[in-house]
Amino acid sequence: MKVIGLTGNIGCGKSTVSGMLRDLGVATIDADAVARQVRQTDAGVRRAIERRFGTVEPAGLAAIVFTDRDALADLEAIIHPPVRGEIRARLAELGEAGAEVACIEMIKLLESPLLDRCDETWVVRCDLDDALARLAARGLDADAVRARLANQTSQDSKIAAADVVIDGSATLAETWRQVQQALTALLARDEG
Repeated sequence: MKVIGLTGNIGCGKSTVSGMLRDLGVATIDADAVARQVRQTDAGVRRAIERRFGTVEPAGLAAIVFTDRDALADLEAIIHPPVRGEIRARLAELGEAGAEVACIEMIKLLESPLLDRCDETWVVRCDLDDALARLAARGLDADAVRARLANQTSQDSKIAAADVVIDGSATLAETWRQVQQALTALLARDEG
């Protein structure tokens, strides 16, 4: 089974690209959704977060960790290991089920040991103004977005590490074309 590692910064269009891959038959794993599930269902994780931060409520955590790098590192130390374990388990299940291609959508993929599990790294890039507009539509103000971006690997660094770059500022039709082309190329390499 081929594994695509899909990354990019907040608001760049990763979820759109992931949805396109799903439409093309690729099994997708959203690391943010896995993290939410772990926070909700793993009592040990919930206790550790509550002890460290005094809250497990997402908005309260965001207000703390996106303004304090040490706090963010502490939260990641608590939650990332079980999230990685769950993603590995899901990949194993997909492989056993005969999936041809799977995709891990993860904002901090380049910093994760899961990068080694990926056959290709796809980066969705976009213009800052586009990201700000998308996130404003979700209720985040520009200062909150900039605080989150300050805690992410720069877009240029992600692009430098990419096997494939998808333009998240392009039209949906153009993004769709890029995704189809990249997936076709990945599958062709597998056949060759």
